[in-house]
Amino acid sequence: MRAALFISGKSGTFVPMEDIIRLLPESVANQIAAGEVVQRPASAVKELLENSIDAGSTEITLIVKDAGKTQIQVVDNGCGMSERDARMCFERHATSKIKTANDLLAVRTLGFRGEALASIASIAQVELKSKRTEEENGTLVKVNGSEFISQAPVSCKDGTSVTVKNLFYNVPARRNFLKSNTLELKYIMEEFNRVVLVHPDITFRLYNQEKLLLQLSPSNLKQRLVALLGNSYNQRLIPVSQETQLVNLSGYIGKPEFAKKTRGEQYFFANGRFIKNPYLNHAVENAYHELIPTDAFPTYFIHLEVDPQTIDVNIHPTKTEINFQDARSIYAILNSAIKQSIGRYNLTPSLDFETEKSMDLPPIPEGHPVQQPAIRINPEYNPFEKQTKPQLEINYRAPAGEGGNQWKRLFDPIKEIHPGHRQPTESGEEPQPVIPLEKPVEEVNSVLQIDHQYLVTTIPNGIVIIDQQSAHERILYELFLRQGDSPSSAPQRLLLPQTIQVTPDDAEVVRDISGLLEKLGFEISEFGKNTFLVHTVPSGVAQSEIQSLIEAVLESSKTETEGFSQKGEQKLARTMARKLSIKPGRSLSQQEAMSLIRQLVNSSAPDLSPEGKPTMFLLSFEDLDKKFKHTT
Repeated sequence: MRAALFISGKSGTFVPMEDIIRLLPESVANQIAAGEVVQRPASAVKELLENSIDAGSTEITLIVKDAGKTQIQVVDNGCGMSERDARMCFERHATSKIKTANDLLAVRTLGFRGEALASIASIAQVELKSKRTEEENGTLVKVNGSEFISQAPVSCKDGTSVTVKNLFYNVPARRNFLKSNTLELKYIMEEFNRVVLVHPDITFRLYNQEKLLLQLSPSNLKQRLVALLGNSYNQRLIPVSQETQLVNLSGYIGKPEFAKKTRGEQYFFANGRFIKNPYLNHAVENAYHELIPTDAFPTYFIHLEVDPQTIDVNIHPTKTEINFQDARSIYAILNSAIKQSIGRYNLTPSLDFETEKSMDLPPIPEGHPVQQPAIRINPEYNPFEKQTKPQLEINYRAPAGEGGNQWKRLFDPIKEIHPGHRQPTESGEEPQPVIPLEKPVEEVNSVLQIDHQYLVTTIPNGIVIIDQQSAHERILYELFLRQGDSPSSAPQRLLLPQTIQVTPDDAEVVRDISGLLEKLGFEISEFGKNTFLVHTVPSGVAQSEIQSLIEAVLESSKTETEGFSQKGEQKLARTMARKLSIKPGRSLSQQEAMSLIRQLVNSSAPDLSPEGKPTMFLLSFEDLDKKFKHTT
């Protein structure tokens, strides 16, 4: 054994050491590879689903328990494996997809590295059953943490079934980093969506906790999108298509008015593979420039077909990132195609002949109580009485905190003096701030609206400039957090319950946060598969706003962290306030503006929005004097 000599920096002595470079054990190498391929249960789901597709399956079933932490099972009716293949598939770099390096330039299969099963088996307990059509019996293989347990003949259906149990059972540090079941299930459904959207010709089923969440029959892309995301997407999508020598584009984009606050519904597929590409994403968002708010993101589901030799799909272990040889030209083609589709939609909305033929409302579940609609009559209503325009009024008074007291003192009445008048001191020197008005400010001073987003009014010692959206967010935020504290803030019951339909993963979120929604004024009950009935809504919410408000709440809750349950109510209240608040560009009457100021001042923190941003600031007369007068 060759030795190396190292000099100790402290004593100056020579310390002999043995060779320190050695090969890693196969089990450790597999766990390192697993760290690249399998970050969470959703990663294992992706790899197993792609293996089933590469096997030529027409039916694939995904079964998960405890968001994949306890069990993940994928069952398909693909070509199956021989006895030898069933054993070999757990070896690293064992693959049927490539034989030479040149094959990488023309690969069209989803998996080809030969790392997936070996990586998964190194950090879980795996059981594989597989049978080819031409054989009488199948093969059962069991592997625990890269340790081969057994292999035996078994009676099973044609195809393959892979069961992954206790993911990360031998790497507890990795398991501790997993999030809540709700969030991990969301990640699984994201991977599921990425697969089913690129293969609408395959039947997919998804079970969670032995409950069927989703069943997708073979269809075209539009029908698959509607079945996956809900019937409302029939009216939200615009087709996009462009064929060139370099790339063929097809798919759907969202109408500008349905842009969302998150990037959740943005999908690129290249040669049947989901990809992430910020450069092409910019091409789409650039096409929506000035059509959607700067903080909103368009929806798109776009398929790219290119020559496999013009892309490199082997730059990342998960194969979600690829390189294009001529990315600049594809950018220009994509940007132009998106603009053309939006232009055609704006000019001549087309008839949709690919719409799902099913009704928008699902049938009433068996045993669901049916109530006769009630009609409310106002006996004092006079149809000949002139109706006035409804004003911005919430009739809410929140207890004032220290910040509220500070601003209230500026507005509170003491003595009536003409606004802007200053009272000299006994010595006739420096002028004193104006004494607050005897009457409330909104009854004496007018309010000026600037640029349809700022309110300006005077108080005894200066000018107050208010951001109307931030101010309204503060008012609504406190209203939502105190639903039912007074009759004026009690949740309002709808005359007829409103039906909302959501995606399967959103349905799980609705069930998970139903308690928080109830505290904020929503009474919601399940009404069939992925469908809910809304019976009550928070005070001040119009019925036409319910669907978009629920969607905004769901988008917000998708960023859940472990501390969400402690601060979830405040977070959802902020989301609702932001969604329903007055936006820049809204013209307010004097009565509306004064009502807004009065309610803001009576809030607990009138100078701050729920996000902690300033709602108003004071420009004192003293500061104005300094601006206009030269001091010596």
